Amino acid sequence: MTIGCETISARRVLFVMAVDAEYGPHLRARFTPLLTGVGPVEAALATGMALQELARQGALPDLVVCLGSAGSRLCPLGDIFQVASVSWRDMDASRLGFTKGVTPFIDHPVDLPLATPLALPLARLSTGANIVGGEDYAAINADMVDMETFAVARACARFNVPLMGLRGISDGPGELDHINSWTALLGLLDERLAAAVDLLPDALARAA
Repeated sequence: MTIGCETISARRVLFVMAVDAEYGPHLRARFTPLLTGVGPVEAALATGMALQELARQGALPDLVVCLGSAGSRLCPLGDIFQVASVSWRDMDASRLGFTKGVTPFIDHPVDLPLATPLALPLARLSTGANIVGGEDYAAINADMVDMETFAVARACARFNVPLMGLRGISDGPGELDHINSWTALLGLLDERLAAAVDLLPDALARAA
């Protein structure tokens, strides 16, 4: 596995994305990400392995940035949001008395707060292994949905590395009926996510 952190304002930054389809020419001009694959299992595995290798090299990042597309029926299509917090909609051990969304015997809140260094709108994100559409949104207590960020957050927590998230809204108001319902706006989101990434140098310099 080849893993490379970018140097931004003297900070090591690791960018994490799910798949190549979201990594368009505007983002390609700015960084090379760790591509994890789709879903929480792939994201946790790839991110955990990458951070373990970087720890072995004594080169853990100062910040991980997880970015890509998201679904929402509350947030406007094409807009970019900074992730205020992320939850895990698949985890439900409530029959044993645990709070829904909390992993048994692990001390984490339902909503994990993330770093928010940019002057961008904030939204709450829900991660799960299912594609959400239509009336499924009614059961989710969050503004946006994706399939990776919570898993990346858990891997980062294991290595005590801060995480921030950026998501562009690709779908959500209507029912998803084909993969084209997801990919139609990825070109626009590539451009707008790249503009958000361009805000990082000044934000990280101010935080130094």
